[in-house]
Amino acid sequence: MSVPLRVDVIVTGTYLRIMILSNIVSMKMHEVNKNESGALYEQVAAEIRRAIADGEAQPGERLPSAIDLAEVIGVNKNTVMRALHILRDEGLLDFTRGRGIRVVASPAKSVLQTRINELMDFARNQGYRRDEVVAIIQSQAQ
Repeated sequence: MSVPLRVDVIVTGTYLRIMILSNIVSMKMHEVNKNESGALYEQVAAEIRRAIADGEAQPGERLPSAIDLAEVIGVNKNTVMRALHILRDEGLLDFTRGRGIRVVASPAKSVLQTRINELMDFARNQGYRRDEVVAIIQSQAQ
């Protein structure tokens, strides 16, 4: 059964607000900065992580399609898909055929995942490998 959707896009200041009326989440999505040194897909993933962390996207809610997100954010659909796959691999999203992309993580897990990503980036810049960082964390947990 298909559900009719009404989509309102409101431009205010530096962000776009997507209002999709049905069981699909409504969240603020900032346009990506194409001049920033980070990859576009990482910026998209960070925006969705932020929406989950801020409670804009709750567990069980559906995200807009990759095509709709790409249009609003101003990037290619493949860029959005790469970001969504990263978030799925992090355990924040679930892809189910016929049900779309659903948020499965709590805001707390999203914040934790963001901090882990920041730690791993910092460690990589300091010359540590993933297994070394894991060993350090495990030694602290004992």
